[in-house]
Amino acid sequence: QVQLTESGGGSVQAGGSLILACTVSSHTYERYSLAGFRQVPGKEERERVACVGKDGTTEYRDSVKGRFTVSRDFAKNTLFLQMNSLTPEDTAMYYCASDALCWVLANKYDLWGQGTQVTVSS
Repeated sequence: QVQLTESGGGSVQAGGSLILACTVSSHTYERYSLAGFRQVPGKEERERVACVGKDGTTEYRDSVKGRFTVSRDFAKNTLFLQMNSLTPEDTAMYYCASDALCWVLANKYDLWGQGTQVTVSS
């Protein structure tokens, strides 16, 4: 069974940086998009932060453009999310998800990682 595993969360002060990684367990996995989502405490909705398609094209949530950079190492089957200039509003549980396309809505994805917490203090 294919699994997604996130790593790299933690606590940081406002203005700091973190790198999140998401690794897919199977190298024969054919669902090419890898997306990063986050869920703020108390909110049901998971919002997409960024996504990398199978051709390497990237998409970003407006609020993170210019601060976050998403990339993908196809050889290592890993997604990276470089997060700079973090603010307390970025505090959330961050998840990776995968599907055939870079869907915006979380309910379009049926493969998810376990999540990693990011906490930004002011």
